[in-house]
Amino acid sequence: MITIEKLQKFYGARQVLHDISMHVKEGEIFGIVGHSGAGKSTVLRCMNGLEPYQGGKVLVNGVEVSSLDGIRLRTLQRGMGMIFQNFNLMMRKNVFDNVAFPLRLWGEEGIDARVNELLDLVGLTNRARQRVQSLSGGQKQRVGIARALALNPPILLCDEATSALDPKTTMSILDLLDDINRSLRLTIVMVTHQMEVVKRLCHSLLMLDRGKMVAMGNTAELFLSPTREMRKMVTDEFAVIPGGVNIRLMFPKAISLDCVITRMARSLDIDFSIVGGKLERYLDDVFGFLIINVPKEQKERVFDYLEREHLYWQELDLMEEEADNE
Repeated sequence: MITIEKLQKFYGARQVLHDISMHVKEGEIFGIVGHSGAGKSTVLRCMNGLEPYQGGKVLVNGVEVSSLDGIRLRTLQRGMGMIFQNFNLMMRKNVFDNVAFPLRLWGEEGIDARVNELLDLVGLTNRARQRVQSLSGGQKQRVGIARALALNPPILLCDEATSALDPKTTMSILDLLDDINRSLRLTIVMVTHQMEVVKRLCHSLLMLDRGKMVAMGNTAELFLSPTREMRKMVTDEFAVIPGGVNIRLMFPKAISLDCVITRMARSLDIDFSIVGGKLERYLDDVFGFLIINVPKEQKERVFDYLEREHLYWQELDLMEEEADNE
């Protein structure tokens, strides 16, 4: 549905996107993740023609975005609803009028019925005549979602849509977007710096760092076998301790609840320390990760065992981690 090939973007002489390539399949939720300034929102704005680009291709349903102007560009943008971090709502208008705005702008019929349908979808039926400025952050974002869906777009673009929300409200918005994706078969592109958003919602992801690709692919597979660059961007999950050998184990759904560590300790008859770990939700699955520390003289036996059991694992180098964080 959306294909980007070797996208390059400059602001004057400064290059901000370096040969970005990605493919978003119809009906999937695709995440673009990275720290502030990585170029995430710029990629999104190139998709819908809000930003020109100087190299590469951006194809939406086979149409090159840079070839469009005037009514053809507006038609493309009509088919790509957008929600924002700061909501971009008309604060002095009521909920109904905010959702109705794009319908009136395009001269659509049946506005009342369509707005009521959308308010029911996002759970705001009883707020229709309430002014937006009096709503909570989560309610404002639900209005933004309803407005973005008003024209029945096949694609929804979300630019840091949960960054201004507390964790509980963020989860409720992600659940809503998940429901919309499933019920409407809507293609969703999520720009975020929040790794929990990617894990909870995205089928695939592109990770950017200073305008360059550092990882791309299936979300679960990337978190099970992260690249070195990807590990640098999520250092909170890769803490290590000095002494011994630190090993990070990832447990996919099939073995996330098995007694892997207990069996290994009994089989090898060794002692080791557990540095940290947790179970997390990835889409509809539960994955786990655990960091253990084993004596250096035992590391080859442990590595052989992990390979034999076909487990996902990675040795963590303390000096490398410290150098990456300098």
